[in-house]
Amino acid sequence: MFDRDREWAALTAFATSNQPNATLGVVSGRRRQGKTFLLESLCEAADGFYFAADQATEAESLRYLAAAVGEFAGARFPIAFDDWRQAVDGLLALAEDRQLPVVIDEFPYLVKATPGLPSIIQSALAPRRVERRRSRARLLLCGSAMSFMGSLPAGTAPLRGRAGLELIVPTLDYRLAASFWELNDPRLALRVHAVVGGTPAYRREFVEGDSPAGFDDFDPWVLRTVLNPASPLFREARYLLSEEPGMRDPGLYHSVLAAVAHGNSTTGGIASYVGRRSSDISHPLSVLEDSGLLRREPDVFRANRMLHRVAEPLITFYQAVQRPDWAEWERARDSARLWERRQHRFESNVLGPHFEQVCRDWSFDYAPAGFFGGYVNRVGSGVVNDADRRVSHEVDIAVFGERADDTEALLCIGEVKWNDVMGIGHLERLRRIRHLLSAKFDTTHTRLACYSAAGFMPALHTAAEEGEVLLIGLGDLYG
Repeated sequence: MFDRDREWAALTAFATSNQPNATLGVVSGRRRQGKTFLLESLCEAADGFYFAADQATEAESLRYLAAAVGEFAGARFPIAFDDWRQAVDGLLALAEDRQLPVVIDEFPYLVKATPGLPSIIQSALAPRRVERRRSRARLLLCGSAMSFMGSLPAGTAPLRGRAGLELIVPTLDYRLAASFWELNDPRLALRVHAVVGGTPAYRREFVEGDSPAGFDDFDPWVLRTVLNPASPLFREARYLLSEEPGMRDPGLYHSVLAAVAHGNSTTGGIASYVGRRSSDISHPLSVLEDSGLLRREPDVFRANRMLHRVAEPLITFYQAVQRPDWAEWERARDSARLWERRQHRFESNVLGPHFEQVCRDWSFDYAPAGFFGGYVNRVGSGVVNDADRRVSHEVDIAVFGERADDTEALLCIGEVKWNDVMGIGHLERLRRIRHLLSAKFDTTHTRLACYSAAGFMPALHTAAEEGEVLLIGLGDLYG
């Protein structure tokens, strides 16, 4: 088990909570993050019951579940469930004499065949119901359809207020991913993370442990894995989209993701790229956000302006590099030459935006205490208008936090460059932006920061020594 201490602690605390009656937990997360491994390990450690649902009819699912319950309970005769009410009561009955984890994995498959199943579970777990009070089952429902699983305990859903655990198993962040892939070179680690993100199964199952041997092996590694039609990773981005039940028009959803991957972050820009009205893409945007494939963030300088970003690096890579030339990649006649021709897409549409996000993540999660002059409570980006010069300035990183007197302040603004060696010109631009922001914020103590993967000119190093600017390079990001 790699870096799942928090999730394991939450599951074991739930399974050993000593509650006198049956309790419910919901476990979700995108596919291939290790949810099944965690739940199977929990059942092994606590002698619990584990059942993985299949895509099947209601009758067939009930037969499979009855067989599994009978085997677990050591029944002398075959068990049969006529309906899901009997089945849920049968699951609760497994834990009448002791607290016991009872896991139903791939729960969305069962609900697809029996839409009323959440309501049946709600009734079974009614507070005054005798069967619930007799049971000490720790019922865990697990699934990878994020939009569906997120809706189970939300709003007016039947299971609202029933769950004592709502656990989301996330992807590994960029530093953990580097450790997981055993990459010590920050230049290489960031490139690999920009392609495959932090999904553990991509290394273990999808590429069978194939990790780049060094920086010079990155291009050959890309060609033998994600750009290799014989590799499961080659089509994975397409499958991630098709697994979500709420996506009824795959073409539209792919186009929305392509728009964002090509640099269109606002609703208007996405609509223009797709060729639809803004009102026509509001639902696809919401579904993609609920599915964990898109992130929606506010422009920190314009309250009514939202920015959209692809949340899964593999999807960005697919939309920017693979999808436009899909037929050529499938033929794989000269993948090395095609990859060489498409390097500019990888650099501009994949690596550049990904490096910006990693810098924002570092600023929030890993920057040393006091680095920005206060306690950081949010990091974002935005656009600042310059009316005098009739231009708009994009601010890659804006760090907000608390000063010593507990008031929120703009601690720092920063610019990010992937390929450029940064110099005094970049610092002058940040000074101008800070001046413009002084009309809205107290910028007396707002620091300026330059983030670069390519390095900094001597004049900028001198400015940093004099305390005028903070410099953050790749080595700092990876500690």
